Amino acid sequence: MAKVTIVFGILLIAVGLVAFFGTGHQHPTALIPAYFGLALGIGGFLSISPSETRRKIFSHINVTVGLIGFIGAVASALHEYGHARSLGESPDAKALAAQLTMAGLLLIYVNLCVRSFIENRRSRQE
Repeated sequence: MAKVTIVFGILLIAVGLVAFFGTGHQHPTALIPAYFGLALGIGGFLSISPSETRRKIFSHINVTVGLIGFIGAVASALHEYGHARSLGESPDAKALAAQLTMAGLLLIYVNLCVRSFIENRRSRQE
């Protein structure tokens, strides 16, 4: 799961950088996916360990970071969309795309983590 975490970290960093440079360096909040990606990347490297306890701890920390990022991205996208519509404007398509891409990636990541946790628990019980 550590390698998967690192891959998702890299993908989130790419989303953040594309969003930041796509807005013309004007909105530093476009880097939020990159910050979550950096946290996941570091957590992924830390979870590469011969110690089972350390792997478990960092795997659970990583999935928690992923879940918080997913909830935050969905909440931000819904808020921005609702706010823009209430003003009679169309929402910022680039920001909305970055938020939904982050949410989609993190949903997939959290799903993979939960499946991995369930599979590991089942294999220990057999």
